Amino acid sequence: MKFLFKGIVVLALGVVLLSTISASAATVNRQSNSRTSTTATPINHLVVIFDENISFDHYFGTYPFAKNLPGEPQFNASRNTPSVNGLNMALLKANPNLANPTRLDRSQALTCDQDHNYKDEQLAFDHGLMDHFVQSVSGGSCTDKSIVMDYYDGNTVTALWNYAQHFAMSDNSYDTVFGPSTPGALNLVS
Repeated sequence: MKFLFKGIVVLALGVVLLSTISASAATVNRQSNSRTSTTATPINHLVVIFDENISFDHYFGTYPFAKNLPGEPQFNASRNTPSVNGLNMALLKANPNLANPTRLDRSQALTCDQDHNYKDEQLAFDHGLMDHFVQSVSGGSCTDKSIVMDYYDGNTVTALWNYAQHFAMSDNSYDTVFGPSTPGALNLVS
């Protein structure tokens, strides 16, 4: 009986101690949150556009430069728009992959999905050389396997390019994990 009483006293003291620490931490947290800080552009919302199984270059490879062909929506970048680490002239004309990238027009809005199996994506990365996409992850049902290298510009994906003009984007992160979409999506939101 004496042992049980000691256990109850120790448990009660532990609960009181934890309650005191929790209350103290909550007070400190409220005080630190009560201080207002100002930024030039406070963030009110975070919107993530997650273009699944598509490379950055597929949508933004030539950003901010669009061809602006007659009959297509025009895209004219704002002054001082930074360029991206995308498809420069050397990559457009002498790409290390099996095929050079080509521009997709508005009639080619629907393309085959890039293979996103774990091993195939590792093969495409080729130890960071990024030069085995055509032979490793090209769209399974496409007749032209080089479509995995092709890209749109601001005349075709005008909305995405307009978002890029006004918000932030990530041009140096292809993925954080190889394989199917769910692990990558979980990684993105965690």
